[in-house]
Amino acid sequence: MYLIPNVITAFGLACGLFVIFKTSITPSIANHYPLLQAAAILILLAAVADLADGAVARLVKAESEFGGQFDSLADAVTFGVAPPLLALKSLTGDDRPSWAIFIVIAAMIYALCGVLRLVRFNVKSRQVKENAELSKAEKKHFTGLPIPAAASACVSATLLFASPLFNEYFSMSPHTRAIVLSVIMVFLGYFMVSRWKFPSAKALHFRVSSFYLVFATGIIAVLILYGILDYFPVAFFAVSWLYLIISWSLSIIRLIAGKRSKTLEDFEPDPDSDSDLEE
Repeated sequence: MYLIPNVITAFGLACGLFVIFKTSITPSIANHYPLLQAAAILILLAAVADLADGAVARLVKAESEFGGQFDSLADAVTFGVAPPLLALKSLTGDDRPSWAIFIVIAAMIYALCGVLRLVRFNVKSRQVKENAELSKAEKKHFTGLPIPAAASACVSATLLFASPLFNEYFSMSPHTRAIVLSVIMVFLGYFMVSRWKFPSAKALHFRVSSFYLVFATGIIAVLILYGILDYFPVAFFAVSWLYLIISWSLSIIRLIAGKRSKTLEDFEPDPDSDSDLEE
């Protein structure tokens, strides 16, 4: 029973490693969409595994220092390295593209910010264990964009821009796509290391009857599954970016309301501090 959480973490890491190795050995061709679609599904499976390993560890009371470190290292590989690599692969084709340096720099910024986000999370987790108030606040929100959410946003954008459905209605040159993906990766990297608050799934509370909640969940699940089966790139992009849009909206409303107001005070950005970097 104590091995199950680590086995789930290993499965998520294997998904990320397979995406990296498969993407690396695949030759440069004109249409990378099938590869990107398969990689996106594996990243989604890894994200589910990332949610499941912590829940299972708490359920069987098998939380450990080893498991926490293993989970962070697995996240760094699966969600920090694989997504920018897919973005780079989706643009390969020209021998010496003029935009290569920009998207390489953006990919490095994304990966670096992802690792810094995980390091800060580990440091803060140790502080939370010693402080009951911090522990309660940590269950409501994250400080900085969680790296699985950033990976989903990056991969979904890459997949959408390479999809036949998107290119049927919007013509985007490789140069333009490289610029847009570079901006997206830098954008996501910034929010991963920012002090903005992002809601946690643990903070969801529905004050409705169980019947209506189950009914609504069923309808939403059918719509999502229908979108995944017939319009996977669009559905993946919409779900991934909806979380970011909702989070940004809550934080912006908090900034507009001001510190004197109690409106969404849980989403007040944390003050800048160098304490996380002190040894």
